[in-house]
Amino acid sequence: MVERARDGIGGNGHLGSGTRDLIAVSYHDSVAELQGLIGPAAGLGPFARAEWFARLETREAAPLYACARHGEAVAILPLAQRGEVLHAMRNWYAFTWAPLGAADPELLTALAADLRRRSHQVVLDQLSEPVATSIRAAFADAGWRCEQQICDTNHYLRVEGRSFDAYLGGLAGQLRSTLRRKSGALTTEIVEHFTDDRWADYSVIYAESWKPVEGDIALLRDFARDEAAEGRLRLGFARHGDDLVAAQLWTLEDGVAYIHKLAHRRGADRYSPGTVLTVALMRHVIDLDQVTEVDFGTGDDAYKRIWMERSRPRYRLDCLDARQAAAWPALARRFARNLARCGPRS
Repeated sequence: MVERARDGIGGNGHLGSGTRDLIAVSYHDSVAELQGLIGPAAGLGPFARAEWFARLETREAAPLYACARHGEAVAILPLAQRGEVLHAMRNWYAFTWAPLGAADPELLTALAADLRRRSHQVVLDQLSEPVATSIRAAFADAGWRCEQQICDTNHYLRVEGRSFDAYLGGLAGQLRSTLRRKSGALTTEIVEHFTDDRWADYSVIYAESWKPVEGDIALLRDFARDEAAEGRLRLGFARHGDDLVAAQLWTLEDGVAYIHKLAHRRGADRYSPGTVLTVALMRHVIDLDQVTEVDFGTGDDAYKRIWMERSRPRYRLDCLDARQAAAWPALARRFARNLARCGPRS
């Protein structure tokens, strides 16, 4: 851990007077060092919890938690040093990235100012619009040159008090016709507990599915196990007779159902197992769990538009410190790209 008190921050990176004089900035290589400072992250989902970052940090060569404290308020940026650049600590399982603790602008600005001691560049991706807006403002106030771009799309559903049948009635007629023809060939099961046997079933389907090979199936297993312990796991299976043909991993949190992973066995397409199982899980989370939202994660895949009614962008924020020579080549490339987009003047 490294800790220092900040003298304050203004638009030019220098602190003014007031409460910001008392902000303490510290750096840690494990979230365990911050236990007791981090409260529950209500409304931000499974990827803005200390437990999630505790899993990720063991897979990073140089994890870095930048922490700013003032009184009871705490803001933490979970980062990873990769080469000379600081990145958001995340992997491809995570739908979003967000700071831990308070989104206090003065704390975030204190962190942004102090991070110039650590790197000339900070890259954060998979940010929601509110998170991107607050962090960009903090880094800009601390003197960084920030570029914000859309990096991904999140498809989601607002249930708005509907029953599952009401929701289903609004889906495309072709999908409803497929369900009428295929549902009778399959049986579905949804479990909320975790066992080694259940996970083995899921793993077999994923290994034999149309999906690419997982990057870290052990991490996903630990995540599913811990979510089950908190009552948040919804693991779905579809069978044709005795043969398992599809499996899906969902979780629930704060009224939101998160669709993490879908898989079905190659060669079972004629039964539409993914469609049938998705319907069973949608019915379960809407009618039984009574969620208010369903989140289909990242990726602008066409099949997600079949189920979800809305979409929203996810952002990448690239922050460069022009006061450091190491940032100049990247700033020059950014300037050239922006100039090319503008085109020649008439």
